[in-house]
Amino acid sequence: MTTATAMTRPASSFDPRKLLKLREAGVFAALILLFILGVVLSPSFVQPSNLLSVGQQVAQIGIMAVGATFVIINGEIDLSVGSIYALSAITTGMAITAGTPWPLAILLGVVVAALAGLLNGLAVVLLGVPSFIVTLGSLSVFRGATLLISNGAPISLSSEQPGVAEFTLIGQGRLFGVIPMQLLIFAAIAAIGIVLLSRARLGFNTYAVGGNQEAARLVGINVKRVKLTAFILSGITAGIAGVLGLSFLSYVQGVTGTGLELTVISAVIIGGAALFGGSGTMWGTIIGVVFIGLLQNILNINGISSFWQTVVTGFVIVAAVAADTWQRRRKTKA
Repeated sequence: MTTATAMTRPASSFDPRKLLKLREAGVFAALILLFILGVVLSPSFVQPSNLLSVGQQVAQIGIMAVGATFVIINGEIDLSVGSIYALSAITTGMAITAGTPWPLAILLGVVVAALAGLLNGLAVVLLGVPSFIVTLGSLSVFRGATLLISNGAPISLSSEQPGVAEFTLIGQGRLFGVIPMQLLIFAAIAAIGIVLLSRARLGFNTYAVGGNQEAARLVGINVKRVKLTAFILSGITAGIAGVLGLSFLSYVQGVTGTGLELTVISAVIIGGAALFGGSGTMWGTIIGVVFIGLLQNILNINGISSFWQTVVTGFVIVAAVAADTWQRRRKTKA
C-alpha cells in the first residue's frame, strides 16, 4: 500500500471490531459510571425533564466543540471562540434592535464570526505564528471589538420588537413542547461534523495534517487550506452558538462568553482528541460534551458550590491529558 493510498482512507472509519480498542470507549465507560453515580446520588437525576435540561445546557458548548475538534486534530488551538461567541451575539442583537429582519441578523452574526475565524487562520498559515499566540491575541482583539461596537452597553431584546418573538423560539422553543430546539440544532451540527470528519476528504486531510504535516504536504495535501478551513469552521460554530445564546436569554453584553474557550477545549480533550493533533473523533467530542454537562448537573443537584465545580472539572481535564500522554508513551515504547 502506498503512502498516498493510506492517507486517503478515513482515519476514523467506524469498525465495530475495533470499538473496544478506541480511547473513546474508555471515555464512554466513564460517562456510564458518571450516569450511575448521578442516579445513586439523586433519583431526580434521571427524570426526562432534567436530562432534556442538560441537553439544552450543553448545546451551545457542543456546537462550539464541533468546530474546535477540527482545529485540535490539525494540531492547533483556538482560544478566541469565547470572544467570537460574544462578537456574533452582539452583532446579531444590534442588527435586530436596528430593525434588520431576524434571519438576516443571524446571517450577519455568523458571517462576522466566520471572518474572525478566517483572520485567525490567515495569521497562522501565512505569518507562521503559532496558533496559541495568534488566538491568545485575537481573544483580546475580538473581545475589545465587541465592547467597542456596543460601547460596553448590554443589549436586551424585547418581545415587542418586530421579529423578536420568532427569533427567541430558536433558543427557547421546544419541538412538540418537549425537545429543546437548541438540542436539535446541536444534533444537526454534530451530524454534519461526523460526516465531514469521518467520510469527507476534509476529514481525511485533517487527520493527515495533524498526524504528520510534512508527509501530508508531500502527498499533495494543501496543508494551509486544511488549517484555514478548520479555523473558519471554528469561527462559524462559535458564531452559531452566540446567536443561540442571545436567542435563549434575549440579552447579551460585551463580556458574555468569557471563559467558554476553556470548557470547549476541555470537552474535546476529554473526548479523546490529542492536543498534539492527529487523533480524535467527533463521537468522542460529543461524549466529552455530555460528560461535562452531566458532571455539572450532578454537582448542581447536590448543591455543590460552583467553585468546587471548577476544581473538579480541572482535575478531569488533567486526568484526560495525562491519559493521552501515557497512551502515547506506551505506543512509542511498543
